[in-house]
Amino acid sequence: MFPSRFRYEAPHSLDEAIALLRDGGDDVKVLAGGQSLVPMMKLRFASPEMLVDINNLPGLAYHRAESDGTLRIGALCRHSDLEFSGLLKGTQPTMAAAAPLVADPLVRNRGTLVGSLCHADPQGDWASVMLALGGSVIAQGPNGRRSIPLADFVTGPFQNTLAHDEIAVEAVVPKAQGERKGGYLKLERRVGDFATVGTAVAIETSGDRVVRAGIALTGVGGSTIGATEAAAVLTGKPLTAETIAEAAELAARAAQPRTDHRGSAEYKRQMVRVFVKRILGGTLTATAERAA
Repeated sequence: MFPSRFRYEAPHSLDEAIALLRDGGDDVKVLAGGQSLVPMMKLRFASPEMLVDINNLPGLAYHRAESDGTLRIGALCRHSDLEFSGLLKGTQPTMAAAAPLVADPLVRNRGTLVGSLCHADPQGDWASVMLALGGSVIAQGPNGRRSIPLADFVTGPFQNTLAHDEIAVEAVVPKAQGERKGGYLKLERRVGDFATVGTAVAIETSGDRVVRAGIALTGVGGSTIGATEAAAVLTGKPLTAETIAEAAELAARAAQPRTDHRGSAEYKRQMVRVFVKRILGGTLTATAERAA
């Protein structure tokens, strides 16, 4: 199929892009990687009157750590940049685990993390990773910048809190309160498929105690799910087999899966249990081996 007619603009400055969004009204879409938007347009699930292509905007293709450890990811940083990032491998285990699992190499070469967050697909990998990490999105519009926590940014399937004249210019992962540990596991029918179940776990430890924990779920509800009760049972305690089992059970209860051609609801809940246990169990084993 072919998309409906649309106006195409390729601004060369952020101010110009915001002006186009402001004047274009509600029926305008921002194009970064286009790996989700363009297929939707071809199928006419989306029919914007105007596309604002931000690929000519300077200074947005970065990911860097500030002196305090805060990670900043620009709107034009590609999935593949994160997949092969030495910075992530050394400091962000949950992100490093997720990056190679996003779609396929063709999509990873063009798609962007910030674009994925804005798309707000319930089966998108990055939203659960950023939610588990306590991340946020920086939006810029005519009135300046504002920071939106990921927990507030995604409001439903394919819905976010951006105003029509705002652009998401950056994603931010806050500095760690301790040593970062965790991972991301994904069940898919074949490589590159959407997640049947995805689970992001991010914990921070100081000594033998967990000082911060985040668990978030992909593909088992109408939007990304933060398993806050599961994370809470880990916080302030040593990581043990008992706390891991309790967190896994609470994460499974937080899931809201539906039975479909990918599997039954109970099967998907069981995979959440398995993934939480596997990620945290691997962390516990690694900690014990280092101590030995």
